[in-house]
Amino acid sequence: MKTWARGILTVALPVGIAAGVVLAFGSEGNETLTATPEAVAASTVVQEVPASSPRNTPIVVAARQVGPSVVSITVLRTVRQSARRNLMEEFFRFVPRQRQRQVRGLGSGFVIDDDGYLLTNEHVVRGADSIIVTDGQGRHLPAELVGADALMDIAVLKIEAGRIPPAPLGTSSDLMVGEPAIAIGNPLGYFLANGEATVTAGVISGVSRDIRSEDNSGSLFADMIQTDAAINPGNSGGALVNAEGRVIGVNSSILSRSGGSEGLGFAIPIDRALRIAGELKEFGRIRRPWIGVDPEIVASDTSLFSSTRIRRVAPDSPAEAAGLKAGDILVEINGRRIDSPLDLEVGLLDAGVDSRVQVRYARAGRETATMLPVLELPSDQAPRIEVLTGLELITVTPQIAIERSLPTEVDSGALIVMISDENSRFSGLRRGDVIVALNRKRVRSAEDADDLFRSFGGGGRIWATIVRDGRMMNTSSFYVR
Repeated sequence: MKTWARGILTVALPVGIAAGVVLAFGSEGNETLTATPEAVAASTVVQEVPASSPRNTPIVVAARQVGPSVVSITVLRTVRQSARRNLMEEFFRFVPRQRQRQVRGLGSGFVIDDDGYLLTNEHVVRGADSIIVTDGQGRHLPAELVGADALMDIAVLKIEAGRIPPAPLGTSSDLMVGEPAIAIGNPLGYFLANGEATVTAGVISGVSRDIRSEDNSGSLFADMIQTDAAINPGNSGGALVNAEGRVIGVNSSILSRSGGSEGLGFAIPIDRALRIAGELKEFGRIRRPWIGVDPEIVASDTSLFSSTRIRRVAPDSPAEAAGLKAGDILVEINGRRIDSPLDLEVGLLDAGVDSRVQVRYARAGRETATMLPVLELPSDQAPRIEVLTGLELITVTPQIAIERSLPTEVDSGALIVMISDENSRFSGLRRGDVIVALNRKRVRSAEDADDLFRSFGGGGRIWATIVRDGRMMNTSSFYVR
């Protein structure tokens, strides 16, 4: 049974949720109560609460400081659906007819600087054809997608500068379990007549939470902030705020059986989110860090915690230069305990490319610390070859083989780094597959695959031998037109 409910965070709430509520007052018999115009006018007057009032709690102050910076995000996506093929089309493998329709999605976000940059979740804007930002006053502003990263679930948007004030930003480096936490977002997507953001309150329930996702979303739910402040559908991308009125996290996901808040909400630490935003603004993407080790988890029969062992060290890598060897136990990275390969990955991601990290490791019962430079993943720097329309490959090198944890006997081939949905559907190939043979002809590089695809084009069936998830397998036959 799936326990991770992240997928529901992006659904649009039905408009009827606002239209179906009726308020009525009555008394015995058929009498009705009516309000005079003077009473109505009096009820709409906003009374100013004195600053010294005990009602001005830290939650009220925080909501007042951050609320104006929180926005509702509406996206329009084009969804393509394949019509059923008839028997003749099925026999001749005709391309199915495509139908398109537009789907609306809702989320939240907040402005982070005077230049009009916003933070939100990647899953909020994924596949968006257009993005509209709505502030608390109901003003609609077009937004541009600057960059997004699915692994970290962070996206950066840009609106016209000066239209919405930036939120005060704090730090997630000194969070205390039990301190107040305020979640600010738009769970109803402004279906309510009042456009102000919704505020819920709770505490920091935990820090450095690693969560295993069972929905194959591809996001990294590691080192997260846990809170019991209610995070509901539409809150994704909103602000998690401390009692000082400063943003400490980006609301991202919930752990739920019902689809609604059950007191298990999670936010991305603001320090990490801002570092990612900086990379997205500068490069338009996240540079993936690499030191050249292939880690594996080692379970313990006597300890509550597992350990992480180096399975292989890549040649000509920072790890090899620092003297790390296969069999070494990784203990810490920049002071963070390494219980699993995920801890190593989080430590590298938080450090970033072009930084240096301190790695403590154990060998033969003795611990040693060493400094390593952090480089960009070899596969991200490798030249891409477009062998077919909608199919891009890179050559597998010994470094990339270890980066991808390929079987030891696979040190060459062609790695699929991009494939269109249509090509994937008809060929059975996926992003991340390594092609090692086509029609039993060995593929040692992307250039080999390019030559073979060209020679097979328009003539007969093709079978691909690939490595997927550490296993060698053959695809079903397909054609190249």
